[in-house]
Amino acid sequence: MKKIELKASIEFVQMEELSKEDRALVESAIKATENSYAKYSNFNVGASVLLDDGRMVIGANQENAVFPLGLCAERTAIFAAQAHYPEHAILKLAIAARNQNGLMAKPVSPCGSCRQVILEMEERYKQPMRILLYGTDGVYIINSVKDILPLCFAEESMK
Repeated sequence: MKKIELKASIEFVQMEELSKEDRALVESAIKATENSYAKYSNFNVGASVLLDDGRMVIGANQENAVFPLGLCAERTAIFAAQAHYPEHAILKLAIAARNQNGLMAKPVSPCGSCRQVILEMEERYKQPMRILLYGTDGVYIINSVKDILPLCFAEESMK
């Protein structure tokens, strides 16, 4: 038997330690939580992506009484960016969430479906996407979705 060890590298910083650009992206994600339609879960998630031309595109989770028909904030932001600016790579993604008590203290991470979509964007543009997960306690910085999706299924997996 052979043991395989997988490791992830994630930084934990305070908002004031972020660059001006990263802070603006996180603040955009926090603001995007206000656009969430989370009537059923009361869990509002906002996301903001930074394109290679400096433009930011936001997204927010959208729920429906038929639960599988909702969509996560990360995917709404990514899909909106791709629908409007497909020629521009997504460099960064920021995510923030809040519930009835306010912004979450611990950062929340993308679900499996969102991780797969982020991976596809990294593959499409042949570069990693920096991910900033906001919580009032601090921000996780992930340099590629592969750090949180180490055994990923990508195009190479089908060859």
